[in-house]
Amino acid sequence: MAKTPDMKKIMAKIPDLRALMAKAPNLRTLMTRRTWQWAAAALAVVVVVFFARGLWSSDKTDARAQGAGGRVVPVEIGKAERKKVPVRLDALGTVTPIASVALKARVETTITEVHFRDGAQVNAGDKLFTLDCRVMDAQIQTTEGQLARDQAQLAGAERDVGRYTELVGKNATPVMNLDNAKTQSDVFRAAIKSSQGALDNLKAQRSFCSMTAPISGRISAANVKVGNFVRPADVAPMATINQMAPVYVSFTVPQKNLPALRQAIANESATIQAAVPGQAKRAEGQVSMIENSVDSTTGMAMIRATMPNTDEVLWPGTLVTAEVTLRVEDAVVVPSNAVQVSQTGSFVFVVDDGKAKVQPIAVERQVGLETVITSGLKGGETVVTDGQLLLSNGVRVNPRPASGQRR
Repeated sequence: MAKTPDMKKIMAKIPDLRALMAKAPNLRTLMTRRTWQWAAAALAVVVVVFFARGLWSSDKTDARAQGAGGRVVPVEIGKAERKKVPVRLDALGTVTPIASVALKARVETTITEVHFRDGAQVNAGDKLFTLDCRVMDAQIQTTEGQLARDQAQLAGAERDVGRYTELVGKNATPVMNLDNAKTQSDVFRAAIKSSQGALDNLKAQRSFCSMTAPISGRISAANVKVGNFVRPADVAPMATINQMAPVYVSFTVPQKNLPALRQAIANESATIQAAVPGQAKRAEGQVSMIENSVDSTTGMAMIRATMPNTDEVLWPGTLVTAEVTLRVEDAVVVPSNAVQVSQTGSFVFVVDDGKAKVQPIAVERQVGLETVITSGLKGGETVVTDGQLLLSNGVRVNPRPASGQRR
């Protein structure tokens, strides 16, 4: 028979039970917080597993759809064509005038008139500046007076020579008088030549007081105005005239292109087009010179072309893009945006039976918006020009013409 618990012992433990019950609310709160934390962690794990399974299932579904040919990629297409394509050299060139004249004073004086408008077109012989030449005019008059005096003295001396010659023939005067008369006549002849030379020099300098255009072209702004003092020692020119038509376009090409360029010049097929960047209008001309040496430091040769420039498209000093056409040849071309580059080389996507096929190619050069292909295509193939990022070998495509070819 079991023993009945001692009531006294139980009653003695009641204070301890009361103290434990007093701590129960804190214990319940601690248990509640930990329970919620574990529940939230478990819920997060369930959500991650659910989404991972969904993504994995979706990837498997896409892979199955792709393998089954279910995905169709919309792309833009173009054509590989065989046609005549120019062989060109592209370079940066500079426009230089064939003739350029800096106007400077040849006498020390002041400017009295300016006869042109800054930046105007002038023709050869047009009056540009008038200088003050009053001092020179006075010198010319003085020299002309001296010349007239010398001519009068020479006339008197020649009369003396005639008279003394007659007297000597009659033995009426010594021969010494005749010789003196001839000497005096020679002196006056020399004086006339000296005065005439001085007069010609003054007249030549007088002509410098009226400055005219030596060539036809476009004149710069006048660096001096009416009243300015000018002299031959001045460093800055009074104005500059540049010939505008024709002009030169000078540029450099690599030395490896010289044989082809020389052959094109010999065949008279070397033409050039020059354009100012940002402008659609182009100027045409002919290659006129190859420099007789190659720059050993850069391996480049200087080429010069003559441009008619009748409409003044090219301006001296302008940086232009020059395209030299050497010849025209048959080649296969594709739109440049169809060409893709990988680690193994260049390739295009060819559309065959509704599927994209990777076709390796060899690229030679680019002409405008087209690329010349040397191998890999024969012409007539349909190539993808846009949408290549979603393509791989064998993917089905929904082709449509390129934006520029739609109607």
